[in-house]
Amino acid sequence: MPKALFSAEEFKPTEFSTAQDKAAFGNHFFRFIESDWKQTMFTKTFYNRLSNCFGHIAHYDLHGFYGTWFAHDELRLSFLRHTLGFSYYGDPAYTFSDVERAIKAELRRRPLVAHYEAQVAAATRARELAQLERLQAKYGTTCRPL
Repeated sequence: MPKALFSAEEFKPTEFSTAQDKAAFGNHFFRFIESDWKQTMFTKTFYNRLSNCFGHIAHYDLHGFYGTWFAHDELRLSFLRHTLGFSYYGDPAYTFSDVERAIKAELRRRPLVAHYEAQVAAATRARELAQLERLQAKYGTTCRPL
């Protein structure tokens, strides 16, 4: 992402976060995805905010959250679907609902869900074909009823 996707002018500050904080979170969200979900980009600051957005829970700690949502493509697809399916609530003067709305709009604009659906389907097919090959080698090419 060469330039910032979101700017502070798009968001309303809260008592504890500036509009720039909100823009930085939204921009980091997409930099994290574009880094191919690099674990080093999943910082404590980012985790603390993300675990309080889109209806997430903390999953005990940063590593538990990462393992639950980002460890492989199937989980990443689930994360994207969860994020897109979340209905944001609250007044932007008190919550990050304005950022959640902007992130969802940008996610809808990008073909990320289709990309990860294709990745998961290809991985599933490869895994199943490898299993078929092992079973055919073990039992022969014809199936016998049990």
